Amino acid sequence: MSEKATAVQKAPEPKEPAAMKLVGPETLFDRINQLHEATARRAFQLFEGEGRIFGRDLDHWFRAEEELLHSVHVRISESGNALEVAAEVPGFNAKELEVSVEPQRLTISGKRESTEERKKGETVYKEQCSNEILRVVDLPAEIETSKVTATLKEGVLTLNLPKTARAKAAATEVDVKTA
Repeated sequence: MSEKATAVQKAPEPKEPAAMKLVGPETLFDRINQLHEATARRAFQLFEGEGRIFGRDLDHWFRAEEELLHSVHVRISESGNALEVAAEVPGFNAKELEVSVEPQRLTISGKRESTEERKKGETVYKEQCSNEILRVVDLPAEIETSKVTATLKEGVLTLNLPKTARAKAAATEVDVKTA
């Protein structure tokens, strides 16, 4: 006679959203330079690996970027007073992300590394993983950079970007009349 075991798994308690610290654009400048240099090194390795044949520079560059950076899907919604940006950043915590806001530009950057080591007898298994993201978004309206708020909850970074008074005034509605 076979026995059946049933396991009941409780749903995890919802976590409170983590508040994000915003950094200035100059803080990310060095980070972007490091990513550019890493991409250039990897593109050159691809160039050398394919026999140093000229004419495939962009192919090598895009392939290097694809290997080093992961895409960030972003949804932007606009109301009369603010923009709201929701960016998917699964697996990242608030300490691993940097967000920079300029009047008409948003930059999201993040880097995480993990190392796992297991020992089985005389054999050591070691895995290292690195994951980086970078997304620069041109915003459809000018925003008040000093009033931006950011929260991270369940892998979604949500930013509330209040518009400037000038951008609010420019966003007036126009009635359409038929002739």
